[in-house]
Amino acid sequence: MQETDVSKTIPGTTPFDGDAAQKGYALNKMCFSFNHKANRDAFVADPEAYMAQYGLNQEQAEAIRSKQVLALIAAGGNAYYLAKFAGIFGLDMQDIGAQQTGMTKDEFKAKLVAANDQC
Repeated sequence: MQETDVSKTIPGTTPFDGDAAQKGYALNKMCFSFNHKANRDAFVADPEAYMAQYGLNQEQAEAIRSKQVLALIAAGGNAYYLAKFAGIFGLDMQDIGAQQTGMTKDEFKAKLVAANDQC
């Protein structure tokens, strides 16, 4: 068993490090492809074929199907590339933040407003 690097242990987070980058290479490469409208359209038309084209593993494919950000991150997804995927479905950063915190979007927005009021 490999010793855990204490600097990588952050409760409630999944750090994006070299291991995550290797694990998520196919997923992130696919999400990067969404910079081009033709690729977004191809994905929407046939998500399974598009995922197969990039060689996503079962964990990554299921995370894409579920559209759950935490599952995508656990599968090696990088937040910057995942935002490209989320954009296909009209999701914004508040939607993603809500998923990550287990809140509704309205609850998450209220939390942001409350935090701003404390500044």
